[in-house]
Amino acid sequence: MPRRRSLPATWPPSNLSAASEIRCGLCEREVQATSRHHLVPREEGGHHGPIVDLCQPCHSSVHRFLSNRDLARRYASVEALRAAEELQTYLRWIRKQRVERISNRRGRR
Repeated sequence: MPRRRSLPATWPPSNLSAASEIRCGLCEREVQATSRHHLVPREEGGHHGPIVDLCQPCHSSVHRFLSNRDLARRYASVEALRAAEELQTYLRWIRKQRVERISNRRGRR
């Protein structure tokens, strides 16, 4: 069996610089983690296209409020996504929150 490596006693490092802060590409909040969002969904031909790093609440909400077809045709840039009428109420709300994770609201398949 492979051995597990232990983390240093000072993990996570306490001397993180401002350059290492992670920001969501949509709500622009400082967050702990992001995931890649294909601006043109892979199902619509955007497998090798542009991507943006989004926090989990924004990523879930983008896919909740916008279809893949709309994302590909109308919101293929970060600026267009930020200006999407369907996301304005959500963006006003999330920018005031300290939330890192929200439950998946798309439902079970």
